[in-house]
Amino acid sequence: MYYKSRSYKIFSFFNYTFLILISLLCIIPMVHILAVSFSGKAAANANLVGLFPVNFTFEAYAKTLANENFLRSLWVAVQRTVLGTLISMTLITLAAYPLSKESHKFKRRNIYTWFFVFTMLFNGGLIPFYILIQKLNMMNTLWVLILPGAVSVWNMILLLNFFRGVPKELEEAAFIDGAGHLRTLFSIYLPVSLPAIATLSLFTMVGHWNNWFDGLIFMTDHKNYPLATFLQTIIVQQDFSKVAVRPEDLENISNRTVKAAQIFIGMLPILLVYPYLQRFFVKGIVLGAVKE
Repeated sequence: MYYKSRSYKIFSFFNYTFLILISLLCIIPMVHILAVSFSGKAAANANLVGLFPVNFTFEAYAKTLANENFLRSLWVAVQRTVLGTLISMTLITLAAYPLSKESHKFKRRNIYTWFFVFTMLFNGGLIPFYILIQKLNMMNTLWVLILPGAVSVWNMILLLNFFRGVPKELEEAAFIDGAGHLRTLFSIYLPVSLPAIATLSLFTMVGHWNNWFDGLIFMTDHKNYPLATFLQTIIVQQDFSKVAVRPEDLENISNRTVKAAQIFIGMLPILLVYPYLQRFFVKGIVLGAVKE
């Protein structure tokens, strides 16, 4: 029978209490934003909204979903997230597989690994990077949001370590049956590494969805803004001219409720995807930490 000591029970109590408090700190702001988005203009402007809507109304969501600039930026964000995640995961998988091999199988492995690590630690700076993007004629295109950061070295190293933990007997059995490296990668390594793939895909997805800075500097036309850049422009910069939000649209509803509705709609896709991938976290988050 498993015995729990007194110190273990005390530790568990404080541990659970701490985690519950941290969870509340994350959840309460989201609940408040949702409540503001469903509240009336007077209550929102007077800061009377707490965790529940006051003078419940859907008007902010109706105005938000009728704003073609918001919908356009939402579509750009969806394209960026889907394509960016697919391309990024494909590239880091193809790079991590050969680098996970032993030195006697891939003699120049360390040179390539250090090359990747060097690019993670050093870069040319923002201005040379901006000039490079201009010279490549990638300004105001969807690809400028996807390709420059397509290979995340950190994610590649995590996946590389996970591949090294795959039993070599599986690989040897595949080779004996006549499989090549490509077949072995897709038939053996990827199914076994599903927790790592799912975890890194979610990290990449969230990174693309929330990244607003590249859209701000590489998109000179506001019509090409991804959703995060759109929200940053109207919420932080308070610049409604770039996103064509008409002042008359805000006459009958509160500016705060519209912002809250846009923020919540922006969070919604990630909130919907997260529960499906959360079950992989336990295995995926300890990449390479457990040794035989």
